[in-house]
Amino acid sequence: MTYVVLESCIRCKYTDCVDVCPVDCFREGPNSLVIDPSECIDCAVCVPECPVNAIVPEDEVPGDQLHFIRLNDELSRKWPGITKSKPPPPDADAWKDVKGKLDQLGQ
Repeated sequence: MTYVVLESCIRCKYTDCVDVCPVDCFREGPNSLVIDPSECIDCAVCVPECPVNAIVPEDEVPGDQLHFIRLNDELSRKWPGITKSKPPPPDADAWKDVKGKLDQLGQ
């Protein structure tokens, strides 16, 4: 089992989780982070660090977000690794409770 970054990370991209990851399994895209499932060691230290609760175990991904398991896997092979936290986007707080972000962004 691995951990999965869900929709709530999109446009928020808080990177608090990156600093605590012992194996550097996070990858950074333009609007969010993903977890490389081949690198994740299932330690869970990143989970409490996420201020928008965007990280869950694969077997606890909500039914309406199961496609994020595949997206994390696919995008982690394309996006570069991130090993140090960065400031969130200026409008991160405005996006943190928005639902249906993929639809709104046309992805």
